[in-house]
Amino acid sequence: MFHDGRLSTSDLFGNGFNSPAEEWLPKGLNSLLAAQALFPLVAQFEMAGNPGENEVIGAVHDRIDNAWPILAKRVRTDARYGPQFVQAFDHIKTAEEVTIVEVANTLAAFMAVEWTSIDSPFDRYLAGDTSALTDEQQKGMELFYGKAACDSCHAGPLMTDQKFHALGLPAFGPGRTRLFDPYARDVGRMSESNRLEDAYAFRTPMLRNVALTAPYGHNGAYPTLEAMVRHHLDPAAARAAWRPRDAQLPEVAWLAGTDFIIRSDRREMARQARFVPPGGPALEAAEIAQIVAFLGSLTGTSVDQPPFGVPAWFKP
Repeated sequence: MFHDGRLSTSDLFGNGFNSPAEEWLPKGLNSLLAAQALFPLVAQFEMAGNPGENEVIGAVHDRIDNAWPILAKRVRTDARYGPQFVQAFDHIKTAEEVTIVEVANTLAAFMAVEWTSIDSPFDRYLAGDTSALTDEQQKGMELFYGKAACDSCHAGPLMTDQKFHALGLPAFGPGRTRLFDPYARDVGRMSESNRLEDAYAFRTPMLRNVALTAPYGHNGAYPTLEAMVRHHLDPAAARAAWRPRDAQLPEVAWLAGTDFIIRSDRREMARQARFVPPGGPALEAAEIAQIVAFLGSLTGTSVDQPPFGVPAWFKP
C-alpha cells in the first residue's frame, strides 16, 4: 500500500504488518486495508495537522501509537458511534471497550463495500456484452492490450501489477524526507527499501475509475489522462517540456517556492534523469484519444451512488 509500498503484510514486527509504525502498530487489525486506515489519521499533512495545533499531532511526535487512543476515545464517547460499536462487535459489551483496532476494522469494512466498483462498461464487456464498449473504446482496448502494451504494468482485475516502476515524472512537490535528506525528496520505493535500484520508482496505480481521479502521476504532475498517456510514450521529452504551470496548482505565493525548489537542485535533477525510462511506441493522436476513451470505460456506472453515501446527519 501507498506509492512507495511502505505498508505490507508481514510478520516482521509481530503484528501482521510491516509498516511505518513498526512494533507500535496495534495487534488485531483484520486486513491490510484496516492497517492502512490508521495512517492518514496521524499524518501531519493529512489529518493530524502541524505541531502545536492539537493534542493528536503532539502525541504523534512523542510516538505514533500515543495518538490512536486519543482518537479512539473521541469515537467511543460520541453518542452516535459508541452504541453502534457495541452492536457491531460481539466481543464489545460497552462503548468503553472500543479501541483504535475496532475503529480501523470498521473503516476497512466500510471502504471495502462503499468503493468496490465492478460495474463499468468494460466489466460488462468482459462478461459477454460486446455492445458495452463504443467503437472508439474497443479500438483503445486493442491498443491498450496490444501495440501500446499498457498491460505490461496495468493488468489483472485491478489493472495493476502491484510493482514499482520509475516513470521519470516531472519533479515538484514536497516529497518525503528520509533520515539523512537535507530536504524532502521524491525518491519513491527507495525511501522504504534503501535500494538504489528502487530510486524514483512508484507503485503502479489501479485504473478502475481512473477518469475520475485527476490529476495523474504520484505527484499529480498531469491534469489530464491524455497528458499522462503522452508522458508514457516519451518520458524524456514530456519531462523536458513540462512547466510548473502544467500542474495547475492554486495560486499560493508563500507555497510556490517550496513546491518547485527541487527543480533548482541540479544534482538531484541529474540523478532523476538517469532513471527516466525509454519511451513507448509511436502513436498517432487518434490512437492516444482511443486509449483515453478506453480508460473512460473503466468508470463504474454506479460510482456516484454508493451503498451508504454521506450520513444524513453530517454537515460539513
